[in-house]
Amino acid sequence: MEEKANKRQAKKNMLWFGMISMTMTFAGLTSAYLISSNRKDWDLSFELPLEFSVSTILILLSSLTFYFGKKNILISKLKSLWFLGLTFGISVGFVFLQFKGFGVLIDKGYYFTGAESHVNSSFLYVLVVLHLLHLFFGIIFLSIVTFKVIKEKYNSTNILGASLVTIFWHFLGGLWLYLFLFISYI
Repeated sequence: MEEKANKRQAKKNMLWFGMISMTMTFAGLTSAYLISSNRKDWDLSFELPLEFSVSTILILLSSLTFYFGKKNILISKLKSLWFLGLTFGISVGFVFLQFKGFGVLIDKGYYFTGAESHVNSSFLYVLVVLHLLHLFFGIIFLSIVTFKVIKEKYNSTNILGASLVTIFWHFLGGLWLYLFLFISYI
């Protein structure tokens, strides 16, 4: 029994270690963004497209639907699957709007690199793509939780995986909210 408790704690610690590492990475990038905003070539007219605002609402909504999906795992398989499926759909909508937002930026002449690129947009591309990479893994973990709900792998003594993925999902939502507010107002 003690070995099982140690494994559970090790998994929780790994999640926290990963989230702290990601936080430090994004803190470093946003610090560099802040320092770079003093450059002479910084574009003061740069604004995020509306698609990024709408995607922010979606990712926050997905955190809510994931919460209800996890909450219902042991209560109602059907409700849990409905909320988890909704979370998946919302996350696809988030990714779609992120790419649509990049399309708007490109149409306005904001590129990642090259002679026509701006420091602002280069930072934005790095921050968003790095966040999307983490979200991609979150979607994989969401799929695993959904599969386990379908196969009825969770019970009152074995729900750790779903709990950890839910924490990670909420972290990704909070991280995006931070990035969005930072880029919008700094």
